[in-house]
Amino acid sequence: MKKKLGSGTKLTKKLTFLSKKAGEDTIEHVQENVIDRFSHIRQVRLLILEWSLLVLAIIFLSLTQAYWYSESYATETYKEGGTYIEGTLGEIDTLNPLFADSNSEKTLSRLMFSSLSSPDYSGHSGLALAKSITVDDSGKNWNVKLRENLKWSDGEPLTNEDVLFTVNLIKNPLLNSSYSSNLSGVKVEETSEKSLVFTLSTANAYFESALDFPILPKHILGDVAPELILEHSFSLKPVGSGAFSYNATQTIGNLGEKTVYLTANEHYFEGRPLIDSFVVHAFTKTSDIISALNNGTITASGALSGSDAKQVTSANITEKQSSLNYGVFAFFNVESINDKKLRKALQQGINMENVRSVLNGEHALDFPITETQMSLENVPSLPILDTNTAKKSIKDILDNDPELKKRGINIVTVKSSFLPEVSEKLAEEIRSLGLSVTVNSYDSNQDFLFNVLTQRAYDILVYEIGLGADPDLFAYFHSTEANGNGHNLSNYRSAVVSDLVLSARSTMNETLRERKYENFLKYFVEDVPALGIYQTNYNYFVNKNVRSFSSENKLVTPLERFIDVKRWGIEPISKNRTP
Repeated sequence: MKKKLGSGTKLTKKLTFLSKKAGEDTIEHVQENVIDRFSHIRQVRLLILEWSLLVLAIIFLSLTQAYWYSESYATETYKEGGTYIEGTLGEIDTLNPLFADSNSEKTLSRLMFSSLSSPDYSGHSGLALAKSITVDDSGKNWNVKLRENLKWSDGEPLTNEDVLFTVNLIKNPLLNSSYSSNLSGVKVEETSEKSLVFTLSTANAYFESALDFPILPKHILGDVAPELILEHSFSLKPVGSGAFSYNATQTIGNLGEKTVYLTANEHYFEGRPLIDSFVVHAFTKTSDIISALNNGTITASGALSGSDAKQVTSANITEKQSSLNYGVFAFFNVESINDKKLRKALQQGINMENVRSVLNGEHALDFPITETQMSLENVPSLPILDTNTAKKSIKDILDNDPELKKRGINIVTVKSSFLPEVSEKLAEEIRSLGLSVTVNSYDSNQDFLFNVLTQRAYDILVYEIGLGADPDLFAYFHSTEANGNGHNLSNYRSAVVSDLVLSARSTMNETLRERKYENFLKYFVEDVPALGIYQTNYNYFVNKNVRSFSSENKLVTPLERFIDVKRWGIEPISKNRTP
């Protein structure tokens, strides 16, 4: 008797049958549609290759795009912290900024102290401790308002009282500060609106630049007699308002070499600097600075000239060059070369390109006004080079002046940068025109200042002058400065020119001021008190892995390299930006 199969058993058998049939169908399908078609691959192999390459290309482009996007959103920045060591030239006798004289002292002054105004990134006068600086229509009353919540590095508030104290201190004749001349005849008082008003005896369109003097703390020095300020302990351990504050001083040996250690000022008005400490190593010889750069004991130095570049051999050091508002000129002493025809002949016959051939990237500078200071529309043309005409003129002059023919021309310069080489080239040019020439190069020291400059003991002086943030030519070309204590190195006296440079300074209308300077340049070309040679470059040798001042900054003096010292960095890192 047969047993009936349960419904579960029937279902199992049915599923087994269907599974077996599906497997057979699958094998048959694979056999028919895959294995049996392998023989057709040769017929479509090119198409398969093209598709394979296309897929690979898509994968490659996708990976490249992903990498590119990751790089485009990454930026190089610098970590907080680290120590920056800069080598400077010159001894450190005081840390009081009102008496800063050497390159080393001036560097420390700019790092530790702030002023009301300071040249900005564009090379023009800008704001520092001052929130605003305005002038009335007369050009005599300048209103200055300080930023809020200013502090000294010791945490004490910096106020109008500190500014008033500093101004009166600078003006005190017992102090004899280098800033005194900028504030001569200036009165200052605090208004009811808590601003400061500087009142001038005469209008001065450039007075904002004169406010670039370091402010000193009244709460420390207020009770000190002016004549004792320099000897006060403040000159050894100052309290300032700059980006860095004083920490310690180390004396190295007995030859004047020192190291001053500074720390980031937590109360700096622009915010705490990125680096923790700044060290100023003051050397007495350039050869020691070069050695320190090559062996890596200092991070950077701005105390070398372009002529020193070949001696800096370290692969870790790079040279940054920036134009300064400094110019090198050949100043004619118009008292000894008093024949205007001779000066005109030299102007016409000297090939200035030959004179400039010894330079290393410096820009030619024909006039004592730079493009950074002012863009002039109508600049006069210099005479076309004509050596034959110049030779003839000089021959005629010498025939009528046997004394000049006998003594010749005395060129004087200082042993700095390219000045000796430029002077020799200038002498070659003058000799080629028929004049005998001697060249004397001096060390730039007090002996040179007193025995050569103040005595005007030269016929031609090849010398560098600072042109400033503004085109104020009063010091170099006004007749009142044509004396041993003045800066008119040509002894050039012209009533018309004196009126032009003085009225340009006091003219508040910028367009009218530009026309006055254009007129001045016509006299500069016609009377030939000097020949422009080149605009000075600032050479900064720095470790290539650190971040120092931006190469886009327009530097007025070398000290403006510290305009953006807050963002200087030691160790680079990469960070992703938000898309």
